[in-house]
Amino acid sequence: MASIKIVLWKHDKKKDGTFPLAIRITQNRKTRYIFTGKYILEKDWDKNLSKVKKSHPNSARLNNFLLKKLTEVDSIALEAEGSKEFISSKQIKNKAKHKGRTVSFFQFGAERVMSRFQSGKFSTCKGELSMLFNVREFLKWNRFEERQQVIDGIKERRRNRVGQSRKFGYNFLDHVKSEFDKETSLYFEDINEAFLSNFKVFCISYLEHKTRTVTNHLIYIRTLFNAAIKEGIVEAKHYPFAGEKERIRIKPTQKIGLTREEIERIENVELEEDSPVWHTRNVWLFSFYFAGIRISDVLQMKWSDLMDGRLYYTMNKNEKPLSLKIPEQAEGILACYRPSRQSQDDYIFPYLKKANPNSKRDIFVKTRNGIAVLNKYLKQLAEKSGITKNLSNHIARHSFGNIAGDAISPLMLQKLYRHSDLKTTIMYQANFIHKDADDALDAVLNS
Repeated sequence: MASIKIVLWKHDKKKDGTFPLAIRITQNRKTRYIFTGKYILEKDWDKNLSKVKKSHPNSARLNNFLLKKLTEVDSIALEAEGSKEFISSKQIKNKAKHKGRTVSFFQFGAERVMSRFQSGKFSTCKGELSMLFNVREFLKWNRFEERQQVIDGIKERRRNRVGQSRKFGYNFLDHVKSEFDKETSLYFEDINEAFLSNFKVFCISYLEHKTRTVTNHLIYIRTLFNAAIKEGIVEAKHYPFAGEKERIRIKPTQKIGLTREEIERIENVELEEDSPVWHTRNVWLFSFYFAGIRISDVLQMKWSDLMDGRLYYTMNKNEKPLSLKIPEQAEGILACYRPSRQSQDDYIFPYLKKANPNSKRDIFVKTRNGIAVLNKYLKQLAEKSGITKNLSNHIARHSFGNIAGDAISPLMLQKLYRHSDLKTTIMYQANFIHKDADDALDAVLNS
């Protein structure tokens, strides 16, 4: 029997001090939450009775609302138990959320965004929200003959939205709900081959998206479609990506890394100590020395991640643990920051020093801001080092691959890159192995 209870979710405190109320569903030791959309102060919540205290001005009405929600979820679990049907906590949650209503594409996408936000996956949820907005803008663009008028309006809305999204503040969930909770202009059954074809034209001609960005949007729509089919929101016969229908092809991109000589130029260029560009160089080289660790991971590293001459860390992207020997070059960078170390839990680099260690959201925001600062000063670093290639944060990874070439076995590179599949490593490294093709070209031209 599933355990179903109203709880105060204490992991997402709003600026006004309130916390969200959620229905907790536990089945076979696996727990899911359905958020009710209601917020109260902790002092107004009776944990033992799972109800709002009378100190709350609307306690009676709020308790009636919560009881109704709790009864709906409980009835779904009881119905499944009576029919001897096994049902997981996730299935109970999905049935409760979608009971008695048809869910639109936007409502389903917004639920996913909010779920990811509440799970601390801030970077992912922001990207998905942006794609939801782009699909909605396409509908407005596609339904009017006066397209230029619509485009001008969309541009204005996009400018306003960019300003709002930069804040990424405590009202994020409310913002998503207000935008999409009642948005029923598109259902999954409406998404067919013609829709996708026109959407691609819109992305390329108006949004000026590159091919890979358009592909990412199609992958996102496909992901939502698969999840909606799994949850019974739409029938599989409406799936627009099956068989000979819309096929998503990921085209390979050209990866360019720095040469060893260019790396040496960055290492040796004279910079003022403690200046922004000096810190930028240190972070970038630190990433390179560890086979291109993602910059977001570098910024979040603490002194406690260093033990016995090794770096122990877990990638944020896929939560894979890794241990690497600290190279002599990286040790030289660490020596510059040891005098400012306050404790083992202190961040190595200065960008997150003021972050709230108990707030995943604050860490994400300050990491994102730190990356923006690095991107700004990498341009200065490239100019001072006489490098004409686009010096970005991610090129540290490409540079390691370029210098490694075929000198290291694919299995070892797979470990250094933290790839799950060896095929990914081989395809990635193929961008930087040119000797055979160069020799073949010389053999023909110089024969």
